[in-house]
Order: sequence, then structure tokens, then C-alpha cells
Amino acid sequence: MSQASLMALSQFFVLSPRDRGDVTKETPEIFFRHIRQTNGSLPVFAVDGLHYASLKQSGLYYVFTTRHNVSPSFALELLVRLAGLFKDYCGVLNEESIRKNFVLIYELLDEVLDYGYVQGTSTEQLKAFVFNEPILVEDMLAADEKEGVLSRVGFARHNGTQSASATNKPIALNTADERKGRSEIYVDLIERLTVTINAKGEVVQSEIQGYIRMTSFLQGNPEMRLGLNEDLVIGRGNGYGGMTVDDMTFHECVRMLEWERDRALLFYPPDGEFTVLNYRISDDFRIPFNISPFVEQMAPDRLDLIIKLRLDIPEDSNAANVLIRCPVPKAIASAKCELAIAGVEYRVVDNVVEWTVNEFGGGSELFLRSRITLNEPYTETMRKEFGPISLEFELPMYNCSNMKIRHLRVKERDASYDPYRWVRNITHANSYICRV
Repeated sequence: MSQASLMALSQFFVLSPRDRGDVTKETPEIFFRHIRQTNGSLPVFAVDGLHYASLKQSGLYYVFTTRHNVSPSFALELLVRLAGLFKDYCGVLNEESIRKNFVLIYELLDEVLDYGYVQGTSTEQLKAFVFNEPILVEDMLAADEKEGVLSRVGFARHNGTQSASATNKPIALNTADERKGRSEIYVDLIERLTVTINAKGEVVQSEIQGYIRMTSFLQGNPEMRLGLNEDLVIGRGNGYGGMTVDDMTFHECVRMLEWERDRALLFYPPDGEFTVLNYRISDDFRIPFNISPFVEQMAPDRLDLIIKLRLDIPEDSNAANVLIRCPVPKAIASAKCELAIAGVEYRVVDNVVEWTVNEFGGGSELFLRSRITLNEPYTETMRKEFGPISLEFELPMYNCSNMKIRHLRVKERDASYDPYRWVRNITHANSYICRV
């Protein structure tokens, strides 16, 4: 590895502890120019024999450069681990946090990299070698946004509810919490959906990429027991069960002693954020949104684009931050929406009509109608320029796979040791499209 860099479009942070000295001062400028030209669509590229690999998170670019034949997968995996490492020690990843904790991040990189060679990226192991204290940064915007989603879908703040931003604190604060007697662990069951629907409303492809992520601020290092669905079956054709996943991978700290009998995992959680397990499910679940698009010609130069949406989840659940995008012909002059609860915008540069629905109740239907005026008479060629329609959404406290966390217990410990355990389910759209 020649150089490790952190960059923001408004400011450059170049960090190169003990680099190999085989890169020039123009390296940040070359990368910056590439991002502007490609809009960040190429994470791996090469210029003048120097290979670049980049990862974007929270408006920051993590950049890996080398002149050697290094696997792109290795470079991107290293950047992902560095981003997680910085979040564990700084609490929040944004430009202000990086600037204030520059010395701490430099010290972390100095321990992770030795003249371009990776030594280790474990948060737990680096605790013995990192001595700088983090400077706290309040990420109030992110906290307000996440709390807003919870309140809109009916989850009021009370003693049994914790803000989603509570995990945004450095692991160094765990020492202070130990002195106060407070011990916490946060568990997120997150699923990302990939769905393709044809013009007739039939599902062509559907897949769930799910994972259970934990953020540990526990006192000491207790052994935990995580119980999942008792009828869980891994692999198609391996038996009959209430829930079947195609495959599942586990974190290195997980022990499988009680897996076959009770579908329970034993592990000693490391400090900071880590993924306990990943799983994948394909073509064996009910998709949340059903989409039916229509295009009606009202006049030679006027069209009605109608999109019927139905949310097939229980009525006590909701979808939040729903964004529907539909590419339209280039000859469009204007687009108007008649639905009061949805905001509509026609983006001229991208030729895309966008609807925004802040709240969508489970079991309900929504008809989105956009009256489109063209600059020229409608032709069949224009019909092919519509679509595909894409959806972005969040389903708080709901998952499509029926994966459940039965319990999270401290195994063989003093009964007086009872840490706070916070569990959250959320489903996102990874790629949710419908052809027109």
C-alpha cells in the first residue's frame, strides 16, 4: 500500500503515516478530478501506473493507492474495516469529527499500517496501543432524522425506547460508563431488498441480504447467547422448516456449540461495532411493495403517468421516506402531480419524475398520477423511454424474512449483572425496480 487518504469534496485530509514514498503530491488532485468527472461511479481505477480504490461513507472518501498488483477486493475490504475502526474510536464519521480527531486517526493508521503493510484492524487489539482520547462531536442532524422516522410511524420516546443515534459514541467512553455502572449492547437486524418486477406486475427476481449487527459497550468481556428462530434451516433441500435461508456466514468470535440443538450462538462480543452474521434469502418471501404502472395518452402532446402502489405489510407497520423515481422521455415540457400527500419534482437534467411520500400505511394503496406535457406529439418510440421505476424506502421495526431474535442473554454470570439490551429491526431497499 502506497498511501491511505481521507478526503471530503470541500476539504482534503491526507494521512500517510510511514508511507512507501512512491506517490506524488498530485495524487489527491488526480483523485478529486476523477470523482468530478465520473460522479464517483468507478471506485477502482488507475492513472499513470498508480491504482486507486475508494469507498464513500457519510460524505467522506476513503482512498487506497498502490503501484503493486493488489486485489481490488482486498483494498475495498481494508477501507471498509478502516471506516468501522474510525467510527468505533470517534463515535461519528463526518468531516468535523475527522478534523477534530485528526491526531487520534493518525495514531490509528500508524498502528494499522507499517510502511504500507497491514498489521491488523481489530478494535479490541488496538486498544492496548492507542492512547489519544476522542473529541466528541454531536451529530444532531442524523439524530433528528432518525428520531423523526420513529415518531412518524408511531413509536413515541419513552423509558423502553432508545434513540438510534445512541450508538454514535466512542468506545473510549465505555470506561466512564463502567465507573457509573452502565453497560449496554445495541443489536440491529437489517435487511436490504433486491426486487425486479416486470410491466405486468409479476416478480422476476427477489432477494434479501440480511445481517445482524451489534455495537457493544459492555463492562468486562461477558459471554453472550443469541437465540434465533428455532425452525431455521440453512440451505435449500436440507429439511423442512418455518424459515429457510440460502446461506449464512458468522463472525469469527461466534461459537456453534448450541447451534444444532437450540439455534443459539455463543460469543464474546468485542468492543465497538461488528457483524454477528450475514444471511441471504432468494425467491421465498412476500415483497412489501407491489407496483403497477400505466401510461395513458390524453392528447397528442399530453400523457398521464399512473403508478399504483400497494404496501402489503400489517396495518400496524408503516413505510417511511418513500421515494419513487421514473425516467421519462426527453421531450417532456412539464409534469404536475394531483396527489396532495406526495411531493413531485421533475428533474430536467436527468429527465426523471420523482415522488416523495413521507408516510405510507401498511395495507394501503396509493395512486400516483402525473400529468405530462410534451414538446412534440407522442410516438411509440417515446413509450420505450419510460422507466424503469425505482423505489427507495425504510420499513422500521419490520423485516420480510421473519428472522427473529428470540433472546440475547448473558451466559453464566452473576445474576446482578443485567446490561441494557436494545434491539431494532429495519428493512431498506437495495435495488427495487419495476419495468414500464
